[in-house]
Amino acid sequence: MAFSSVISAALEGLRVEMIQVEADVSNGLPMFHMVGYLSSEVKEAAERVRTAIRNAGVQLPPKKIVINLSPANVRKRGSSFDLPIALSVLLSIGYIPADSLEGTVVVGELSLNGGIRKVSGILPSVMEAKNLGFHTCILPRENAAEGALVDGIRIIGVEHLKEVCAYLKKEIWIEPNEKELADEEAPSGRFLVDYSDIRGQETVKRAAEIAVAGGHNLLLIGPPGSGKSMIARRIPTILPPLTREESLEITKIYSVMGLVDEARPLITERPFRSVHHTTTKAALIGGGAVPSPGEISLAHGGVLFLDELAEFQKPVLEVLRQPLEEHQIRLTRSHGNYVFPANFILAAAMNPCPCGNYPDLEKCSCSEGQVRSYLGRISQPFLDRVDICIEVPGVKYESLHTEERTESSGEIRKRVCKARKIQNERYINTEIRANAMLGIRELEKYVRLGKAEHQLMEQAFVSLGLTARTYHKILKVARTIADLSGEKQVRTEHLTEAISYRTIDKKYWGR
Repeated sequence: MAFSSVISAALEGLRVEMIQVEADVSNGLPMFHMVGYLSSEVKEAAERVRTAIRNAGVQLPPKKIVINLSPANVRKRGSSFDLPIALSVLLSIGYIPADSLEGTVVVGELSLNGGIRKVSGILPSVMEAKNLGFHTCILPRENAAEGALVDGIRIIGVEHLKEVCAYLKKEIWIEPNEKELADEEAPSGRFLVDYSDIRGQETVKRAAEIAVAGGHNLLLIGPPGSGKSMIARRIPTILPPLTREESLEITKIYSVMGLVDEARPLITERPFRSVHHTTTKAALIGGGAVPSPGEISLAHGGVLFLDELAEFQKPVLEVLRQPLEEHQIRLTRSHGNYVFPANFILAAAMNPCPCGNYPDLEKCSCSEGQVRSYLGRISQPFLDRVDICIEVPGVKYESLHTEERTESSGEIRKRVCKARKIQNERYINTEIRANAMLGIRELEKYVRLGKAEHQLMEQAFVSLGLTARTYHKILKVARTIADLSGEKQVRTEHLTEAISYRTIDKKYWGR
């Protein structure tokens, strides 16, 4: 009887902590005792492990068995420690060779019959194992495809404790999982909807194109039935394709939440998260005793769509202000700080009043106070973080029945990709991925205004009562418009169009 240890992994938010699962089997009263700052579900592993080992055909000796999960200052949660606990015990009693798990990380949940079940958070765990120099990961068979997304580390997928033991004793050979070729394929770009479905609203579609090309936040305001939601829900059809690094970054978040597809775990399309107005702050930004990512992190790299914006609770909208500026969310708990990525495009849609018909006074049945109260649910600081605000007019009958061809999403997406390529080349070797991420210093470097442009911006600043934040937003949008035009210099016409996207909010909220 002896001491042994097996390496496993624990998740703290999106951060991974490697855990040493130690087992000591010695003479004494028969017991199975576990220590190491354990949550209730980890403490319950003792009975699962003992039963699973017995049903795998191994009889544990009537000895004192002590399990320690180290380091002791890290809270251990979840069921992913079952398999490493079982293997550490089997190492201690000499059932499997002492050196069989060197350089190996083990993760998995056990059922009572010895079967191995999938767990969440495999991708970040395997990525961390590779970074720390481990050469092999033993995972549940259902998680093997996800683990194989990481290059340079061997993934062994297993289904039963018997199978693991036989493999470690070299009685059988398990072929390591390899990355599926399908995972390397570019996204198909096939969608059930397309911008060619929308008749009219060319100005609004242009605003959506600019928003996607530069990563800008977009607010659509107009009467019911004008196509606001239709336009917003077609934004995924013009989003630029993901790079391999972006795909892994997004898949990592979805892995922690247990939302990856078992057969095709790599996410190859940018996420589009549509949030209902009854959502809570915790659901939006993440939360819990041990914070997990919320909707804004699930929208990382893609779009967060808030329909019926004015129906959201005001405190829920206000928590978006910080992540919209910093592109990440920070949550503080007594036992630590958690940082989740939140670099997304905010697309929002709303009516201008409770009945939706303002400012058409012939149709609007709302009082002045009702309109003011309704619009007042959206604060000025929140509006300042919206780059593009555009009015969506009601659709005319002629637009619905015209035979004039409208642009498809594929055509718009080509222009978006071209503009994004210009930005990638411009901001190479920096943290900036799109124009919307430019800081004040970068704006001074990449948006140089001539005399006429300075005069225009000064006039707009005074007449529209712009804040410093909205002034910089206009410059960022103008930089994107210039990129779509293939212009290196931001000119008056680019600024004029960018300024026009800041006049609608003044029309409604500047009353």
